[in-house]
Amino acid sequence: MSNPNMPYRNMGRCGLKISQFSLGGWTTFGGSVKDFTSVRSILRQAFDSGVNFFDIADVYAKGESERMMGAALKELPRNELVISSKVFWPMSEDINDRGLSRKHILESVNKSLLRIGTDYLDIYFCHRYDPETPVEETIRIMDDLIHHGKILYWGTSEWTAEQIQEAMDICDERGYYKPQVEQPQYSLLAREKFETNVQQKAIEHGMGLVTWSPLASGMLTGKYDHGVSEGRLSKMDWLKDNLYTEKNIERVRQMKKIADSLECSRSQLALAWLAAQPGMTSVILGATNIEQLQENLGALKVMITPEVDKELKKLFGF
Repeated sequence: MSNPNMPYRNMGRCGLKISQFSLGGWTTFGGSVKDFTSVRSILRQAFDSGVNFFDIADVYAKGESERMMGAALKELPRNELVISSKVFWPMSEDINDRGLSRKHILESVNKSLLRIGTDYLDIYFCHRYDPETPVEETIRIMDDLIHHGKILYWGTSEWTAEQIQEAMDICDERGYYKPQVEQPQYSLLAREKFETNVQQKAIEHGMGLVTWSPLASGMLTGKYDHGVSEGRLSKMDWLKDNLYTEKNIERVRQMKKIADSLECSRSQLALAWLAAQPGMTSVILGATNIEQLQENLGALKVMITPEVDKELKKLFGF
């Protein structure tokens, strides 16, 4: 049942409605959170708070995220859920167990459905663009999966505007089902690629936008103001090297003044800002406990005025 406190938005120009904030499994469920009781309680709290979109991928914890989230989601009414998974990254040493070939996509979707325990996926994402597979081959199998009822919509993740346009042109020419949603990385600390390349192309084609890493792996919460001793950045060097810079630390510290003036946390401010950007369908949250989830959902109460938007974009310019 939808929650009156949660806004629901159409996924681009299609009829599917998704909660403004959603819950994803990257690095958490099956990874940093291995206790099923905790996973179940977090997902249940999200659902009770109005979240209807749950985002997973086969590669998250090598299938464990799909298994754990799937087991928890089976206790909820399937018709009220929007469940997604993704395909692209290697799942084994086998040469064909990767990419966006017809073989890998067909075999991967069947494995994902089994792990999650559902007959169909609402959304199936191409987790990256595959330069080694003709785009039409990928589009054709996605079209077939829709015709077979294994997926309802397909989407892209981290594709460029040019790659999206290529797919749209092929779909227009051949009459295939088009990608309906793009999942980009987007946050106050990751703006340039999305805003200068992907955003307008997605809006132009009526694609929904669901964003990952909205808090820049915790940087925007302020938890790293005085160093990295815990959290995701302490475990993933490539993230730390990319995000933990003196410039970013100072900008996040200055952001606190804006958050304080709105009587909210920096996390809530960053999430509310993201949800207010043009074309945005849903902001994918990550949560390792119920308290973190509730804190993030507090962003629903934060109003982003044009003045606040301008101030944040100036502070986090590129």
